[in-house]
Amino acid sequence: MLIRDVRPWGGERSDVVLSGDRIVAIRPHDPAAQPEGEVVEGRGRLLLPSFSDVHVHLDSTRIGLPFRPHTGGPGVWTMTMNDRENWRSAEVPLVERVAGTLERMIARGTTRVRSYAQVDVDCKLEKFEAVVAAKEKFAGQAEVQIMTFPQAGILREKGTAAYLEASLKAGADVMGGIDPCTLDRDPKGHLDVVFGLAEKYQVEVDIHLHEPGELGVFSTDLILERTRALGMQGKVTMSHAYELGSVSESVSRRIIDDFAELDIAMATVAPSARGQLSLVDLTEAGVRVGLGEDGQRDYWSPYGNCDMLDRTWQLAFTNNFRRDELIEMSLAIATIGGASIMSHDVARPAGVADRPGLAVGDRADLLLVDGETPSSAVMDRGTDRTVLHDGVVVADQLALVRG
Repeated sequence: MLIRDVRPWGGERSDVVLSGDRIVAIRPHDPAAQPEGEVVEGRGRLLLPSFSDVHVHLDSTRIGLPFRPHTGGPGVWTMTMNDRENWRSAEVPLVERVAGTLERMIARGTTRVRSYAQVDVDCKLEKFEAVVAAKEKFAGQAEVQIMTFPQAGILREKGTAAYLEASLKAGADVMGGIDPCTLDRDPKGHLDVVFGLAEKYQVEVDIHLHEPGELGVFSTDLILERTRALGMQGKVTMSHAYELGSVSESVSRRIIDDFAELDIAMATVAPSARGQLSLVDLTEAGVRVGLGEDGQRDYWSPYGNCDMLDRTWQLAFTNNFRRDELIEMSLAIATIGGASIMSHDVARPAGVADRPGLAVGDRADLLLVDGETPSSAVMDRGTDRTVLHDGVVVADQLALVRG
């Protein structure tokens, strides 16, 4: 396949040759050339790595359903109970709305997804199985990892751990944890289950951390200790972790250094919260950082629209980035940064100015999108997009494909 007349990361007009699922050549665009075989017409558009959404709750989506007033209250437990009271009465069955949401994400440029799947004594494995069904339906169009997730905690409701283990036996890719202190109020007991099951089934860990200030640092230190003791370097992700940068500059520096040493990744959803660890400092330290949409117009929040280009704008906006270099760094986080969390074969951005993912030998998960520059693409969020997964066009809105 030839992708003709594109600008990789906003550079010179180029022709990009694919073989199977890999980029095999990048050469200056030759408008007079008469290529043979399948051609994707770039028409001068930007070429970027496709998006990687590494923090999304496909199992709670209401994308495509009638808009409803937000009914959730404050706090994780209250919001969880609000979801529990409403998710079964949605206008469309769960399996259909999960699949429909994933389909929209692919159409807008996301081909790598790490999705939470809530497992508890209420839904049991029903939400997990809905995400599995969507993963299988779109197996040729996106790579999906499924995290078994104790949204309601592990210890508060008897029997939760057994359902979590059942989901791991059924093929869950990642073991989730959440707020060891504030939700279960037993950080040792909570982390015993999380890391014990992860070690037993040889899966990675992703901790959903909303805890404030010093308490969040305390839970993080317990996670660091487990990671080091169990030799799980490179197998742990911290999600949200809104306030790890709120205690002091020295504590923030120490946490970033520990994350770099233990190869602990960070997943952000671009919140407006103050006190976050610096994206610039994390990236310069070599920490793998990815982006996600979180819930999408669900019982937790009315926000989210399946478009990671839109969420990249939010990441840049909430961090007050104005320089092109930093806005492009946000794009790198949203694309190849998340990909490096899902697969250690993918090179993470090596500093603020690095733009990986479009070199010879890289995987052909690609996005063509209109825009003068990568920064302008984030600002304008154009809709003229062509999406490739493993070297195959999986979504194409305006481009002409000749075969």
